[in-house]
Amino acid sequence: MTAVSRTAGATTLWRARESARPSGRRLFDDPLADAFLDWRLRWAVRLSRLPLVGAAMPWTLIDGHWAGSRGTVVARTRYIDDVLRDALRQGAEQVVILGAGFDSRAYRIPGIDRVRVFEVDLPVTQASKRSLVLRRLGALPPHVTLIPADLTAPGLDAVMGGAGFRAEAVTFFICEGVTHYLSARAVDALFAHVARAAAGSRMVFTYIHRAILDGEPAFAGAGRTLATVRGSGEPYTSGFDPVELPRYVTERGLVLMEDVGAAEYRERYLAPVGRGHEPLSEFQRAALVERPPARR
Repeated sequence: MTAVSRTAGATTLWRARESARPSGRRLFDDPLADAFLDWRLRWAVRLSRLPLVGAAMPWTLIDGHWAGSRGTVVARTRYIDDVLRDALRQGAEQVVILGAGFDSRAYRIPGIDRVRVFEVDLPVTQASKRSLVLRRLGALPPHVTLIPADLTAPGLDAVMGGAGFRAEAVTFFICEGVTHYLSARAVDALFAHVARAAAGSRMVFTYIHRAILDGEPAFAGAGRTLATVRGSGEPYTSGFDPVELPRYVTERGLVLMEDVGAAEYRERYLAPVGRGHEPLSEFQRAALVERPPARR
């Protein structure tokens, strides 16, 4: 891939749009999100803050290509924010963001500057992100290390170790919007890397239901989404069956702590702020796994 990910750009747009909502209605505030948008989208987000103009913005034209992606992206962002905050409270010493894209958690989550944060992504995406962070913040914060790496290539352990990652430190891994673009072998390698982390380390990751890749007409709008990502040059390639996920992670030395989807997102986040009617992608999910202590 020689250009910045288009899907990373779409994710950032939805985060910026969510952050522009009134404080009582939004799920989170990402003050850096609009920095990663081009000037036209940045102005569209700013105009959306105006009540009459915002109501007339044609966001649904974009939504139509993604089958609930906007609602799912913002809900899963909040979910990952929550489990990250919980990990920091419980004493995580490092955070690793795999396929970081334009994720800004290293710069906006309270207290995260007390731990080391490693952002791993392709060099072209990181170069763009570094430039935009420098423009907005003036400098890359000292607790953040950018690691240019291809998650489809072998040798992640060596790359991380060379950047200062400590294998003995309890680590929280974030893998958002990544697994469905990797091969099954690359996903296995990613899980193996996490399984070699210190006991008590955790990873939150998102995934798509494998049924949509098998051609099963189980989810409304899945065909449109598959066509959209294929047309963008970033097709979905891997997925999980939620029923089989516990055994999959157990076989790789991990324990499934939680597996959530649209129903949980609506109940926890959207309904309490009067947004339970918003469309979500029923085939996109998020799971939290833990590296348990070694057996004696």
